[in-house]
Amino acid sequence: MNHEDTRGTNGHQNDDKEKETMTDENNPSQTRYEDGTVRLKNANIELMDQDILYHLALGSGSHDLVEMFGDVKFVCMGGTPKRMEQFAYYIMGEIGHKLPTGTQLQDISQYSYRYSMYKVGPVLSISHGMGIPSIGILLHEVIKLMFHAKVKDPVFFRIGTSGGIGLEGGTVVISEQAVDGLLRPYFELPVLGKLVQRPALLDKKLVRELKALHHPEDPYDTVTGKTLCTTDFYEGQGRLDGAFCDFNENEKMAYLEQIQKANVVNMEMESLAFAALTHNAGIRSSVICVTIVDRLKGDQIHSPKEVLDEWQERPQKLVSRYIKKFLQTKGRFMDSYCGSPCVKSPRRFKLVQQESENYD
Repeated sequence: MNHEDTRGTNGHQNDDKEKETMTDENNPSQTRYEDGTVRLKNANIELMDQDILYHLALGSGSHDLVEMFGDVKFVCMGGTPKRMEQFAYYIMGEIGHKLPTGTQLQDISQYSYRYSMYKVGPVLSISHGMGIPSIGILLHEVIKLMFHAKVKDPVFFRIGTSGGIGLEGGTVVISEQAVDGLLRPYFELPVLGKLVQRPALLDKKLVRELKALHHPEDPYDTVTGKTLCTTDFYEGQGRLDGAFCDFNENEKMAYLEQIQKANVVNMEMESLAFAALTHNAGIRSSVICVTIVDRLKGDQIHSPKEVLDEWQERPQKLVSRYIKKFLQTKGRFMDSYCGSPCVKSPRRFKLVQQESENYD
């Protein structure tokens, strides 16, 4: 791809500092070309003969990524392959997308054995796994995919579950901001022996637009607030039921009450990286989760499976309303490409499959 690179340097300003704080303002020219397509903050990618997206089983030289993904507008991510397969079928019905006769939805990344990805018209439905490392790896490759496919102004959503802080199970939470376990609003990552801090910012307009799509007749509340993101499900979230626990009930409750006073309304394990990486890429994004337990009342989840299944559909419905409204406004309800591989080079296609299967 022969894009002229007018990007400035993005190096560390002070090499003698152990910690670097990234600016929270993106220069649009760093993250977009003039036509609105995604631009990477990495000049190395354009110099590569082929960019293999190992964990998606795709490659810029083996697949026609523009043909396959050029019409994408929305990238929806959730934890498990099964949940995102279900969302793919759900959104297909909601936007009226029809598959060609005799075909079915295909897991485009099936040869990676790590993530699952389905394409339904302008919507990608992708599983991100569990925790910051898993979603971080995925975001690097999906953002690169947007670049190679020449996607214009995509919108990313994380759809998932969370523990409520003073919220009953079944409440939908739209995150206004992501913070870490120390209530810091940035994602901290060691890079070349230095700690890099990237602001974990979410699109404020998107929060308002999603909140406005809550229906009065919805049998549940939809709220906004801060989301605390941890690196662990047990100790990091103050649970008493892990294999290890060096604190008591009173200490746990003191911490949960402390974060509640700081306007934290739920906790999970992916929002910090999701917010920081999408913001750094100049991509509008939002985190929408349902609470499955009020952590002020306990650690264990006691709701029946059928109740939990219905709760998990609630964030999907809200995101679906947003996508439908956008497509109706733009007149983009149409049949379009459903995700079968467009192979440019059979030899490279086979190489990408082998690399993805073998890469650890």
